[in-house]
Amino acid sequence: MADGGARVELLGPVRLLDGSRAVPVGGPGVRGLLALLALRVGKVVPLEEIIDALWGHDPPATARTIVQGNVSQLRRLLREMADPVAEISTRPPGYQLSLAPDRIDAHRARALLDQAALESPESASKLLAEALALWQGPTLSGVPDSVRAPELDELRRAIRYARVNADLDLGRYDELIVELSPIVRADPLAERIAGQLMRALYHAGRRGEALKLYRTVSRATLGSLGVEPGADLRSLHERVLNDDLAAHESAVPEQAVAPSQLPPALPTLAGREAEVEWLDGLAERGDSTVIVSGTAGVGKSALVIWWAHRAARLFPDGVLYAALQGFDPHQPPLEPGDLLSQFLLGLGVPADEVPEQVHERVALYRSLIAGRRMLVLLDDARSAEQVRPLLPPGARSMTVVTSRSRLEALAVSHAAKLRVLGTLAPAAAVSVIEELAGPADFDLNHALARLCGYLPLALRIAGARLAASPQWTLMDLVGELGNERTRLAGLDVTGADDGVRAAFDVSFRGLPDGLARTLLRLGAVPARHTGPHLTAAIAEIPVEQARRELRTLAAHNLIAETSRDAFAPHDLVRLYLRELAETELDPAERAAVLDRAVRYHQAASDTARRKMLRIVDPLDLAGLVPPDALPPLGTFAQAQDWFAAEWPNLLAVLDAAHADGRYADVWRLARVAHTYRVVCPLYEEWIRLVELGLAAAEAADEPLGQCWMLISRCAIALTFELSQASIADAERALGLAAQLDGRSLIVAKIHLGSVLTLLGRYSEAIERLLEAVAETERTGDLELRGQALNNCAETEKRAGRPAEAITHQLASLEIDRELGDDSYAVVSLNNLAELHLGIGDLEAAERYAREAVTLAVARQFDLQEGILRVTLARILRGQERMEPAREQYRRAVALYERMNPRQVEDLRKEAAEVGDR
Repeated sequence: MADGGARVELLGPVRLLDGSRAVPVGGPGVRGLLALLALRVGKVVPLEEIIDALWGHDPPATARTIVQGNVSQLRRLLREMADPVAEISTRPPGYQLSLAPDRIDAHRARALLDQAALESPESASKLLAEALALWQGPTLSGVPDSVRAPELDELRRAIRYARVNADLDLGRYDELIVELSPIVRADPLAERIAGQLMRALYHAGRRGEALKLYRTVSRATLGSLGVEPGADLRSLHERVLNDDLAAHESAVPEQAVAPSQLPPALPTLAGREAEVEWLDGLAERGDSTVIVSGTAGVGKSALVIWWAHRAARLFPDGVLYAALQGFDPHQPPLEPGDLLSQFLLGLGVPADEVPEQVHERVALYRSLIAGRRMLVLLDDARSAEQVRPLLPPGARSMTVVTSRSRLEALAVSHAAKLRVLGTLAPAAAVSVIEELAGPADFDLNHALARLCGYLPLALRIAGARLAASPQWTLMDLVGELGNERTRLAGLDVTGADDGVRAAFDVSFRGLPDGLARTLLRLGAVPARHTGPHLTAAIAEIPVEQARRELRTLAAHNLIAETSRDAFAPHDLVRLYLRELAETELDPAERAAVLDRAVRYHQAASDTARRKMLRIVDPLDLAGLVPPDALPPLGTFAQAQDWFAAEWPNLLAVLDAAHADGRYADVWRLARVAHTYRVVCPLYEEWIRLVELGLAAAEAADEPLGQCWMLISRCAIALTFELSQASIADAERALGLAAQLDGRSLIVAKIHLGSVLTLLGRYSEAIERLLEAVAETERTGDLELRGQALNNCAETEKRAGRPAEAITHQLASLEIDRELGDDSYAVVSLNNLAELHLGIGDLEAAERYAREAVTLAVARQFDLQEGILRVTLARILRGQERMEPAREQYRRAVALYERMNPRQVEDLRKEAAEVGDR
């Protein structure tokens, strides 16, 4: 095909061509990407699969960026072609190459093979010779070693086999003897080719050589495999020996036994349309090994058995099925030798002819199914070692394995495709319940599905309970499962080990001791998710070991890696682990685990808060955990991200510690975590934290804790301008602080002054704040003086005295600069810009705003930059400079979308006003 436009060659060096002209594409990574897209032309190749194929299990941190860059490069090359017939589209979750399949040599070769099957021997021979001529060397040359397509080698063998059969029918015996003899000499175990050569020799009048060839092959199979040649070759030998082989008899052996061993399927399969489509696609493409993995009870077996019944028509040579008992609570996992016996019997081998030795059974099994189009289902596998002997040779057959483990070793050794099965979508989960119990109240059914964690096993048990016990109403069952302490008991099956708890127990009991110990300790902590650092602290192991163990547990599907280094169990697994910890760890061990979780959160929170704000309280908890045992918390963004991710765990640990009477620990953790909510205020979560801390400080009878938690509650009132009861908190904190250290007293005065400002009592507020300023001048505390002066500026501004406000704010800015605290300096500069805007001094306002923006950009203070650009836009509006104002609004909106999305709509409305002028 020499016409213009894109063509792709895979059957040799991977190349992109424009007509007959080779187009340089770049290095192995780009060629590997091109190969992956071309192998599955017209279908979406997920980005994760591309990364796995290009780098295996150790991709670089920039893997996604590299792939995106390579896609852009290929797109550019395709667009620059004179006849742009190819396109790479972004299609979630990956990329799709649109190109006519006959412009890709591998697909053209497959099409020629299919066409030849419908033609006469003479036409077929020409078509198949044309197909073989497409190979120009080893397939996929010049790509990373991790990019593999064994199906291309199998395709070449199938084409050669079919072409030789056509030539046998055409009587081209001498040519075939010359072609096939060196192949069989090099590999006497290639029984199919040996059979073709025996036919050529026989029909060329060289019957003795044909018999001699059989003896050579027989010696080779006995010596290497310990078995005689396969049944087809033995039958051929018998006919040559008896001199009764017809001249034009087809070289294709008679159809062997086509087993059909599938167990019954569910009548309906809810919510698995995407997975069924995925399996269909793999079967159509000819992927040979597939793993469906997932946690206990997620419906792996139900899915693959249901799909196999539907897809059996694609496998005319039969379907083999075996339950491997990998996680059976009553039986040990089946040995490969026993499974091979089962399969050999299913393939028609008489019982007395099944070999004794396992390796002989493997050889016979592979010989019987070589070249056949079969489906092999291996259900509930324990390990890759249990599965490997059962995998068919070649790419014509397909093996689907289910396991609670991901069996990642099969991806390495056999390029297996993996799908981790998740829980059902809510609507599909409700349909599972209704299939068994019938339609019912919409809200209650959805509540029941949610309490079952959308796990198919739990859903079926709940539906069966409702169907079998009419005296139990849907509301009764929702009430029982609504209590976390009785939920697992409600999902047990009477008189059987098929309940949810039993399913999880089999997975847990099969873990190595070290992994089981770590998982048990995680169950003793009331955390919804975990990571390597928290796990290391709880389990008293190094961080890297914790990371390895978490990933191993994820590979066993007992937890899931929800994002990089973030792991969480399914909700029902979490309840199971909590029950397990309560029964298998004594009270002292559980208390020690909780103590380690508290200390970890205290140390991490204290370390993180110091990157977010100036710290004014006397607490110093960072040393409770070694610095190398904490996550990266060296920047404002890292600290903020850690708090955001860890907040649910932090509150859960606080609740557990409070319930355990650890009041001194609770108020300290609440105080160091309070800083995050000062920066990222959410009222409900902030007030819950502070109320719990204050209650703990009072229960511990610690004035220091009471004082600082009252100050924290004042901060909430000031942030949300809630004047009611705030004066009482401020005055009480001041009274407690008077009995403590001088710094606590200054902070209490600052907060009292701020509360008085909130109440409109400006003179009293300035009096208190200036007292605090005077005290800091005496002690030399620059940090608190800057805070007091900043609050003085706010009070004077509210009192309508902008000149005094500017004086105080300039003094505060001077301190910020003296301390080298740019994060506070940008706030002071913004306040000065707003103050000068308020008095109409737009030139000074713009100067302060631009200085602040420059500093924020240089220090990458993205949140503050967004606020500053809004201030600058307002100043420019005041100057009637609408175009620059629009530009500042545009930049501010982009920043707000990332950093402050809750307020972005209000900002867009304000920005739109500029566009109307």
